[in-house]
Formats: sequence, structure tokens, C-alpha cells
Amino acid sequence: MSGRSSAGWYAARGKRLLDLLILVLVAPVAAPLVVMLALMARLDGGPALYAQPRVGRGGRLFRCWKIRSMVVDADKRLEDYLEAHPAARIEWDRDQKLRNDPRITATGRFMRSTSLDELPQLWNILTGEMSFVGPRPFTPNQISLYRGVSYYSLRPGLTGPWQVGERNGSGFAARAAYDTGYARDLSFALDLGILLRTVRVVLSRTGQ
Repeated sequence: MSGRSSAGWYAARGKRLLDLLILVLVAPVAAPLVVMLALMARLDGGPALYAQPRVGRGGRLFRCWKIRSMVVDADKRLEDYLEAHPAARIEWDRDQKLRNDPRITATGRFMRSTSLDELPQLWNILTGEMSFVGPRPFTPNQISLYRGVSYYSLRPGLTGPWQVGERNGSGFAARAAYDTGYARDLSFALDLGILLRTVRVVLSRTGQ
């Protein structure tokens, strides 16, 4: 099998098989961890889990699950904060995120620093809406900010090249560049390398 044909087979079938294999291996550890973190989130008040619409492969929308890491009135808290802090408004309009986000709870800050709040997305991987490795999923109202096209040919990932890269200072243009490079070079070796880097990121608590 040539390099090009093997890469094509991996993208078409092997990547999904790898997702299912990893799911079988991590589920016994991840399931009780999700329960524990959900209980911690519940103690902060409000629901333990929440789902938001995300844009998936082919532009189809799906419900992306997370452990709640924000206050219950997060939308109002954000709008009040942006009105009072013009610099934060500029940062939000540019990146759709804040370095100092007033919505995040104390428990949520820990979960986000280790990306553990995203563990419920294992369900999205099981249902085939996501992959372990792929582009960072974005919301429907962010479609106009994203100028790339490679994203739509891939399943969004629990982790990916942008997630383990120098993402803190990058916006949607950089994300599109990451996605284009990932789609072009997609292979088992690339996914394995990203997974190993993800483990290092989580252990060093540098994820966001």
C-alpha cells in the first residue's frame, strides 16, 4: 500500500477505528472521573453538564457536551463585564475568548486548566460526531469568523493541532491555518503525535 493510499485509508476508516479503540481503553477510567467532576460542578450550583450547538463535519450541527465550568448566569455576566471593560470587549470580538473570564467558577478554572471539563465529549466521539483528534469545534455564530474550508471535511476533535499549539494568542485565522495543515498531513503518525502532546499539556496544566 502506497503512502498516499494508506493515508487515504486511515482518513476514511482507520481514524474511526482508532477512536473506538481508544474509547474502549479510556472508558473505565474516564467514566468515574466524569461522575466525580460532575458532582463538583453541581456543588457550585446549577446543572452538572451542559450542551451547546457546534458545527461538525459537512457543516452539520451537533450538541457538544461539557461539564459546566461557568456560573449559571454566564451570558449576563459576560455582557455586563464587556460593557464595563472596553479592552475586554475588543479581546472578545477578536478571539471569542478572554484571558480573565469572569464567568468561570473556581472548580471550572481547574477543570479548564487541565481540559477535564471536555471529558463528556467522549460521548460525541462514540456517536461519531467528533474524533479524538481534529479541529477545535466552533459555534454557529462563529461561522462568519472562520475563513478556512478544511474544517468541514473533518470531524471536530477533543484535541488537535490548535489545542496543543501556541493557541493562547491565536485567533480564527491561525485556527484555519492549523486545520488546513492538519487535513493536508492527516495520518496515524500525526494523530499519535498530537495525542502524546495532549497528555503532556494536560499533565502540565497548560490547556485552556
